[in-house]
Amino acid sequence: MSREEALEIVRQLEEAVNAHDTHRLASIYADVAVTVSPVFSGIAGRDDIAKSWDAIFSLFPDWSVKVDNVLVDGDRIAFMGTAGGTDQNGWFGQPATGERIDYRAIIVLTMAHGKIARDERIYDLSGILQTLEKVWLDKELTMAAEVQRALLPNTRHSTTFCEAVGDSIPCHSIGGDFFEMVHLEPGDFAVALGDVGGKGPASALVAAMIQGMLAVEVENRHRPAEILANLNRQLFRRGIAPRFATLFLGALSPTGRFVYANAGHNSPIVLTRNGFQRLTIGGTILGAFSESTFEEGTVALSEGDSMIMFSDGVTEASDVHDQEFGEDRLLSYLAAVGDDAPTSVLRGILGSVREFCDGAAQSDDITAAVIRFHRS
Repeated sequence: MSREEALEIVRQLEEAVNAHDTHRLASIYADVAVTVSPVFSGIAGRDDIAKSWDAIFSLFPDWSVKVDNVLVDGDRIAFMGTAGGTDQNGWFGQPATGERIDYRAIIVLTMAHGKIARDERIYDLSGILQTLEKVWLDKELTMAAEVQRALLPNTRHSTTFCEAVGDSIPCHSIGGDFFEMVHLEPGDFAVALGDVGGKGPASALVAAMIQGMLAVEVENRHRPAEILANLNRQLFRRGIAPRFATLFLGALSPTGRFVYANAGHNSPIVLTRNGFQRLTIGGTILGAFSESTFEEGTVALSEGDSMIMFSDGVTEASDVHDQEFGEDRLLSYLAAVGDDAPTSVLRGILGSVREFCDGAAQSDDITAAVIRFHRS
């Protein structure tokens, strides 16, 4: 068989498969042809081979192939290509993903009298399974990200004496940063921002656990230091990894009195008309020692004062030259915001980080919150 004749056979085969033309496919095979594949094992006879193609087209209505290279050696033709379709019914016992799955294949044809006498198919089965697993993992991570977003508080809160906004941008689909904003009785407003060690699903699960514990604690206790101490004991006793977390927690009253405790977190910045103040009082990170204690700090906010909370993903964000954004840039930006609304300040912080990084890959979760005090 000449190369031109072989190429014509391959062309006809490719066109018939892409047209889902079983009758045309059957005409290319010999009456006693044999097909061997990892999916159908051995199939003998043109009619049964045609039925196998019908089965593929039924399972994958958009099935298609693309031939890349053709080699000819006498009456044998070998070619490589890509085949695939939308996974609507599931592969290899796996549940359907609803996504298109493509895989590489090598086909070896043995010809006799211008017809296919033997059709041997070699698939990258490990690649197919890895692709299926990746698609499912991506779906699960997307669902987890949606759950995590649902666990975060509303990104904007307003009371008679303050306005608060926050946002979190995970490094991956889900992350270990979190923030919480809670209206308390008899009228205080609690804010928290934390960062669990590590990245990805494990950190996200621990962050969700801490959020749940925190929600219970702030309802039953009113002192930030006491709440942090109890969270620390619970986290330490569980002995899970990652178990370390930083957390800033405080409560703002209608009078402007803000009581807080800082468990190893980036020190929030209080922005006043007279400059900056850092909120550093507290203790060590959560989960490190079983009986850690925490001090409380108090600051009196005046009309128009703002508090900026942030994770280390803000200040440690790096550009393509591995230079960090740093606290000096953050402070420089905050010095220029004036009386901008909290929403604008938050948007500006995240925008400044994004502009600084200028296309560099995000290496950590980025979270920030802004609280503006105003008298009732």
